[in-house]
Amino acid sequence: MKNKLILGEFELFWLDGGLCQFDGGTIFGAVPKVLWEKKYPCDQENYVFLTASPILVKTPRSLVLIESGLGNKLTDKQKKIFRLREEWRVPEDLKSLGFDRQDVDYVILTHYDWDHSSGVVMQDSERLALTFPNAKHLVQKTEWEDALNPNRRSINTYWDVNIETLKQSKNLELVAGDAEIVSGVSVSLTGGHTGGHQIVIMRSGGEEALHLGDLLPLHVHFNPLWLTAYDNFPLDTIRMKERHEKIGLAANAWFTFYHDPYYAACKFDEKGNIVAGVPPQVTSQQAG
Repeated sequence: MKNKLILGEFELFWLDGGLCQFDGGTIFGAVPKVLWEKKYPCDQENYVFLTASPILVKTPRSLVLIESGLGNKLTDKQKKIFRLREEWRVPEDLKSLGFDRQDVDYVILTHYDWDHSSGVVMQDSERLALTFPNAKHLVQKTEWEDALNPNRRSINTYWDVNIETLKQSKNLELVAGDAEIVSGVSVSLTGGHTGGHQIVIMRSGGEEALHLGDLLPLHVHFNPLWLTAYDNFPLDTIRMKERHEKIGLAANAWFTFYHDPYYAACKFDEKGNIVAGVPPQVTSQQAG
């Protein structure tokens, strides 16, 4: 049974998009290890687990996928570098829920880093093809421009293999700022992690969920000052986290996660304590 959250008339499912390991120092940036290791486990080599779990949002009229997972085209070298522990199984997971990848209407990318966009394009037999051929793919215009013209810092995270097929298709839809995608699902430009990073707001039946993407990659990053070393504009990340966490707390909203192997979604109090949570994505043995 897939992890599931009922949000008014919406159903949210977390799909198996891959499980890997990153160096703890990069995930917690300037936060000293003596602090973060008390809240988030690491192995003897300082590596921590991260999922890449796309969120399928079933609305009364549409199927919306938030993020895309690690895909099926990582090379053996990349699998070793990123310590891949669980493979991408998004098409199989969709089938287990009664859907095909052709049924997805919208794919929302918070940003186009490889670990969020690699599932957009899949290896299909002998060719590369869009994983979700009938879906509109929503990316902020500034993010797409940065992906097409990476700088020295971002060139290793925006991968051509994830870009060209979508670029040549009719499935790309660029967003400028804030926009409603379908009734109850909207995006908002934040910047911070990347210049064109966006978040996803879901509202249905008087309930709300916020997907802050890599502004809030793990539940332990709720403190606005806890950032990753990957944030390109850290002061913007802090400012936007403060703003949207305040909004979410006032609305008693769920905060959903893509990278967190311990919680799919949480509700927090003002001190950042978890008051409600959707069960973990992987077993404690896998992640700890």
